[in-house]
Amino acid sequence: MPPSKKPSMLVRATALGVAACLAICLAASPGHAQQTQSRLFDVTKNKKLRVCMYPLYYAISFRDPKTNELNGLDIELAKELAKELGAELQFVESSFGTFVADLQSNKCEIGMFALGATLKRAQAVEFSKPYMLASVFAVARNGGKVKEWADLDKPGIKIAVLLGSYIENVAKSTFKTATVVSIQPPTTREAELAAGRADAILVDYPTVLRAKQEFDWAISLDPPEKLAPTQVAYAVSPGDQIWLNYVNLFVDTIKLDGRLMTIAKKYKLDGSVAP
Repeated sequence: MPPSKKPSMLVRATALGVAACLAICLAASPGHAQQTQSRLFDVTKNKKLRVCMYPLYYAISFRDPKTNELNGLDIELAKELAKELGAELQFVESSFGTFVADLQSNKCEIGMFALGATLKRAQAVEFSKPYMLASVFAVARNGGKVKEWADLDKPGIKIAVLLGSYIENVAKSTFKTATVVSIQPPTTREAELAAGRADAILVDYPTVLRAKQEFDWAISLDPPEKLAPTQVAYAVSPGDQIWLNYVNLFVDTIKLDGRLMTIAKKYKLDGSVAP
């Protein structure tokens, strides 16, 4: 190992190891009986980590239709989290419309698919420290009705958004004249646009990358000013401070040792990494 790597590796191993040991000791002590249900305690005891993810999220948690394999930033970071915990990783398919219920019903210990940390969602789940920043863009068909951002909010224009996403609320509050159509998976916004049932789709940056890669007719439209800048974080069920503390430390650690930036660059998302 090169000498320059030792400090960050030592920080990572020491910090995460201390956090895990402290949490387990607290859970075991009679004075902290209420903490025995901590998900950190369960994960380290059972050696299994269940991660909710959305398999249609390009560059984040995407199931490649050619290979049926999952790839993306949060797929790789979930593997890093499981490795730190010494646990077997199990992915649980979820979505933006169901992840809150999935967490509350204990289908998974954590949601890891670039979740926008909104105030409305924070009423039902707890968010980690942010690891990325997101904002909203549009994608349209080259030669279609929508040629620039100003064309979006006109009579007869249909804008497709993903049901349950924070962008759905942004679209409904931003566009007063256009019709906003909420798309339920497994139907996709891109399919609606390709079929002409939508004139544009409102998306985040990873989806812009996917559209440009897969469709030669796709054009991206930037708003005049950054629209709905939002912190992106991981989500856990409320009331488990031990587990949230550990996840927060994991986020701090992957920023410090460079893993977050290295993996983000691999998926062309380095410009979205949170400071």
